[in-house]
Amino acid sequence: MDALVTTEWLAGGLGARDLQVVDATYVDAATGRDAAAEFQAAHIPGAVFLNLAELRDTDAELPNTVPGATKFASRMQALGLGDGCRIVLYDSSPWRTSARAWFLLRLFGVRDVAILDGGIAKWRAEGREMAAGVEAPRHRHFTVQPSDVAVRDLAAMQANLDSRAEQVVDARSAARFTGEEADPRADVASGHIPGSKSLPYNRLFEADGTWKRGDALKAEFAGIDLARPIVTTCGSGVTAAVVAFGAHLLGNEAALYDGSWSEWGADPATPKEMGA
Repeated sequence: MDALVTTEWLAGGLGARDLQVVDATYVDAATGRDAAAEFQAAHIPGAVFLNLAELRDTDAELPNTVPGATKFASRMQALGLGDGCRIVLYDSSPWRTSARAWFLLRLFGVRDVAILDGGIAKWRAEGREMAAGVEAPRHRHFTVQPSDVAVRDLAAMQANLDSRAEQVVDARSAARFTGEEADPRADVASGHIPGSKSLPYNRLFEADGTWKRGDALKAEFAGIDLARPIVTTCGSGVTAAVVAFGAHLLGNEAALYDGSWSEWGADPATPKEMGA
């Protein structure tokens, strides 16, 4: 299964016992939306809802810290996501949160996982079948497997300031990167990690919401050497996964800075850079 699948491909595969569709929409209170309620009202047939707002280390002070392996496996099993599954993710979030789910699944060893190109918006626009309500998933065992996918912590990012072993790519808006726009979180500074490069995540999509591919996608990574290690960052580790997925489509397995700017920007000891 390719990392990015079409609506046509998914429509042809629905009903297969090993194929599980997952709605990974995450929105916050500021949007005025309820992702779980939206899922119950309408979703792709057979899909389950993955609550990314809860799929994190809820004991951590940071907003989206990666959960522990035991918690992750438990949540996957409860959703019927487990060994032998092919998983297709979609969302209707402005932050393209299926990429966050994709990153987490691969971090814990899942390899047969894809994102639905264009998401549920494209599925709806094509007049494809929808379902409502919540179906009880079939329980599956989920085995955490070793993975080459990596997260970086604050210490690693500080060490990288000197070594520059990894290119740091920031998925936030250009205005937040330069410091022209203040961070929305209280007590979090403006600016960016010194030496990092700006690549706003929304630049990776076509006007119709599908992913850019080939040369069009490569053009957005201009100034970033795809043959060298990359670590992505953003506000809280969500849209950084979007850039990581874009890099994956181009053959680079980027790491992700778990704390992102919510950690770096709030720490008075970390250096901050302003401007382009």
